[in-house]
Amino acid sequence: MARTSTYLNFPRNTEEAFNFYKEVFGGEFGNDGIARFGDIPPSDEMPPMAEADKNLVMHVEIAITGGHILMGTDAPESMGFVVNKGNNVYINLEPDTKAETKKLFEALSAGGTITMELQDMFWGAYYGSCTDKFGVNWMFNCEEK
Repeated sequence: MARTSTYLNFPRNTEEAFNFYKEVFGGEFGNDGIARFGDIPPSDEMPPMAEADKNLVMHVEIAITGGHILMGTDAPESMGFVVNKGNNVYINLEPDTKAETKKLFEALSAGGTITMELQDMFWGAYYGSCTDKFGVNWMFNCEEK
């Protein structure tokens, strides 16, 4: 089922932030709890991960008010990320089909910047990201098989 959520990037303190949100909103972390960068399968296409980054949060999510899902990740500098106000918030779209994902991606990235082309990812989703021509950051995560 399609859904929209808010995705937050943090400079190495996602776990602290989400434990705070858990206290505020109650509930439990979704999926299987906190996924760590150390959980990423090794790949010849990626350089080895810094030992200090392996315990950082790759993904966490929690339902807040009205069923809205708040998601987050650490953005390690060693992976080329620099968190600034403005690049720390994404609107995350999860369409039902790859066709709808591609249509929305193409429309929102027109005149903007593609930060990651749509592609099949190791977690089983069709994923990509862009910044639209107004500076709004978008993520796309489709789990159609």
